[in-house]
Amino acid sequence: MTNSLEQINKRTQWFRDARFGMFIHWGIYTIPARGEWVRSFDKIDLEDYLKYMDQFDPVDYNPRAWAKAAKDAGMKYMVLTAKHHDGFCLFDSKYTEYKATNTKAGRDLVKEYVEAVRDEGLGVGLYFSLIDWSHKDFPKYNDIHSPHYKDERFKDEKIDWDNYKNFLHKQIEEIVTNYGKLDILWFDFSYEDMYGDKWGAKEIVEMVRKYQPDVIMDNRLETSGEGFGSIVTENPSPYSGDFVSPEQILPYEGIKNINGEDVPWELCLTMNNNWGYNANDKEFKSSKLLIRKLVECVSKNGNMLVNVGPTARGYMPRQSLEILEGFGKWFDKNSESIYGCGRAKDLPKPDWGYYTQKDNIIYAHIFEAPIGPLPLIGLDKEEIAYMTYLHDGSEVTVSNSWVIKAYDKLTFAQIYPGSSTCQLPDDTDTVIKIVLKK
Repeated sequence: MTNSLEQINKRTQWFRDARFGMFIHWGIYTIPARGEWVRSFDKIDLEDYLKYMDQFDPVDYNPRAWAKAAKDAGMKYMVLTAKHHDGFCLFDSKYTEYKATNTKAGRDLVKEYVEAVRDEGLGVGLYFSLIDWSHKDFPKYNDIHSPHYKDERFKDEKIDWDNYKNFLHKQIEEIVTNYGKLDILWFDFSYEDMYGDKWGAKEIVEMVRKYQPDVIMDNRLETSGEGFGSIVTENPSPYSGDFVSPEQILPYEGIKNINGEDVPWELCLTMNNNWGYNANDKEFKSSKLLIRKLVECVSKNGNMLVNVGPTARGYMPRQSLEILEGFGKWFDKNSESIYGCGRAKDLPKPDWGYYTQKDNIIYAHIFEAPIGPLPLIGLDKEEIAYMTYLHDGSEVTVSNSWVIKAYDKLTFAQIYPGSSTCQLPDDTDTVIKIVLKK
């Protein structure tokens, strides 16, 4: 089985056009409501953690409302944690009793999610943890992420790694065979000596491709958010994945391989400070900030996956919905500057914001109001066919103001005709559509 940037780019074409998606972290960790790593961080024994299965009763779970919220926000795909590190499955796995069907929910919650997302016309993504703290044969004493790391009770415990690996592969097979066509399979994650062949990654990818030939996968079968993996080398491994997955950090110039070629990538980030629901975390980012970060991602040929952590009852927090509404209002008028767009070729980053480009159209995303006309760094006025504000289609002219006479080698847009108030139409991101002559 071979892998190449050409194959990767072909598989990810729709993904790179979509640019924007929703991550959903949801499971029984929403009951202690201290984030999805609570069992590891608080060193909770399995028998004490299992009580949350008895309490899990998501009476407000409505994946159709989730999918509609994502679509209305301008998102083109969704990724749900079918299983996180604690091992609890939102799907009806044959290989564990630790699943939603054995809770008060009493049904396969992944199945309902997949149907809802597909019905909204969005890309269907599932997250699957390579780690499972609930399995008897997953490492404990020497594993840095285990709830039992350096726990003397497990110092001499013998595990059957082949048994765990077989379990892992069987559950992944369930994911890729039970829900129809999947668009994204988001593995998480590799660390220390737990990567690649340790997971049987080559066999995993062969099996996934057998059932889901077009699905795209992240790079975490061989790395984590800490690294890029072989996808940025001359010869990506068969399990390099199709995109790099930087976490909570936006690459300063995008991500390229060793030959300077752009590699698909996707920033995943939280709305507040947690992935899974944390009842005490009220430090939410503004939609203004997140919209600007999406623009920055696209300007660097990247995607953005914004997380929502629904509550134990199954509804999205009010603050998350307000942020999504902010996205929707902006996307309603400016979506064409994101979908199908990428880095503006041969144009330097301007001081006032970012450029994105699609074919012969440059989109100037203005975050900061200039004093006087707006300098269109890197553009020649003779190349410009016309310019308009994207939000209303009104004309923007090339400036011939006397104040720019000293800068005869630069092109300026006259964005304050007859006014010097320095007031942008949209304080979040005012977009000028610049159509170049063909």
